[in-house]
Amino acid sequence: MKRVVSPYFSPPPKPKRPPPIKILYSEETAPPGWEKCYQNILSMRKERTAPVDSMGCERAHDQAASVQVQRFQCLVSLMLSSQTKDEVNYAAMLRLREHGLTVENILDTEEEKLGQLIYPVGFWRNKAKYLLKTCSVLKEKYDSDIPPTVAELCKLPGVGPKMAHLTMNIAWGTQSGIGVDTHVHRIVSRLGWTKQECKTPEQTRQCLEAWLPKEKWTEINWLLVGFGQQVCLPVGPRCGECLNRELCAVGRGWKESPKKKGGGGQAVRKSPVKKIKDEGI
Repeated sequence: MKRVVSPYFSPPPKPKRPPPIKILYSEETAPPGWEKCYQNILSMRKERTAPVDSMGCERAHDQAASVQVQRFQCLVSLMLSSQTKDEVNYAAMLRLREHGLTVENILDTEEEKLGQLIYPVGFWRNKAKYLLKTCSVLKEKYDSDIPPTVAELCKLPGVGPKMAHLTMNIAWGTQSGIGVDTHVHRIVSRLGWTKQECKTPEQTRQCLEAWLPKEKWTEINWLLVGFGQQVCLPVGPRCGECLNRELCAVGRGWKESPKKKGGGGQAVRKSPVKKIKDEGI
């Protein structure tokens, strides 16, 4: 007997999602005044006291390990870093290194145990699965090394363009493109360095690469990540402390909170490693 579904109770059909629009940027004109903004950020970052300076992905691998293992550990650190603070990611990497952070040893580790080692990084359950799948690919196709190109890296489970470009830069010493994370994406948008169409980090990368001098592609991630951790925060940016206050639309519209007047404002976030050294602990 044919089943009859009442039109009054059946759910409406889901609308089809339109295909994504691919935006390409080429030969873009550099935004006016960007050099002044850039130099101001360099000045604000000269102390190198942000968490990324002591616990970033390029500092999480074991320098006593073989070069091949260091490349793998760099990739792992970047895979764990998304939606995760540097302090949390660095601590997870230390636990993995103590456990034995090689392709072979990770493959010999149960997924549940791997999850315990990387917890509480963001989406740790998914990342444990991705890490095991990636290690399987690395062993089968790359003799336990990592791929040497962005295209091959992006084929690994859990690896996107940002991770791939940073891996090429840090692990292979090759500049293939700008690594754009949430900090870079947010800050260049606030400064007006990208077009309004740049809704994703990947679109921001393409736009930046169209005009930013290539010699700055390596340092801009480190520079803006630390700046975003200490001054240009996602919520409640410290525009009153920023040298670019009058050069930024967000800064020009900033007003000091009455509750903070006379209180000296909130202390700049420093790296826990730096704080321990400063206090002599």
